[in-house]
Amino acid sequence: MNRSLTILAGAAALLLSACGSSNDVPAPDVKVTELAAGAYAVSSGDAANPTAGKYYAAADGSRLLVLNNSGQQASALYRRDGNGSWQMTPTATQNTTLDLLNSSATPSTTVTVSALARSYSVRLSSGAAAAFSVSSSGDIVAGGTGCKLSGKLSAGTLPNTLKASLSTSGCGDLPAQSDGYLVVDGDYAPAVFRLLTYSGSTLVDLWAYAE
Repeated sequence: MNRSLTILAGAAALLLSACGSSNDVPAPDVKVTELAAGAYAVSSGDAANPTAGKYYAAADGSRLLVLNNSGQQASALYRRDGNGSWQMTPTATQNTTLDLLNSSATPSTTVTVSALARSYSVRLSSGAAAAFSVSSSGDIVAGGTGCKLSGKLSAGTLPNTLKASLSTSGCGDLPAQSDGYLVVDGDYAPAVFRLLTYSGSTLVDLWAYAE
């Protein structure tokens, strides 16, 4: 009897181990061309019809690359914290290697929250506007429009950026909560900055204009 129980227990342990291992699927590997610390205008893809974007790199290994579609909206966001692994939004479904065709250094600066304290508006995909303000302490405060944008900004290591946490209410298809970056770049004028955030496989790209 004891021998039978021992055999059954061993079989059960092997079955549980097999079930656990079947769910342990490694995440796709994402690799992006490495550039030195700084800010860059870049291109990738087909040389005859390249995809343009911006690349921001910090000395600690952190990286942010945003690629734009023909309408100047973000089509893909690649990011890395420190010397960790690259992450991609929309989420990669297979191993991905992004080789840059060209890169050109652009002005690099340290962004401060206090310098951005004022009122702004963004245009949603529906065509509606959403008003908000940024306080000197980094709070994103919703304005009087139907779409309510709120959240928090804080310093990061990447040039031209701040870390951003964004909450929304009544904003159509925007996720209720997303995290990412506020990006300042002279090439974005007349927009003061872009909010580039992500939630799962959803990518948010909001261009903010001063009120």
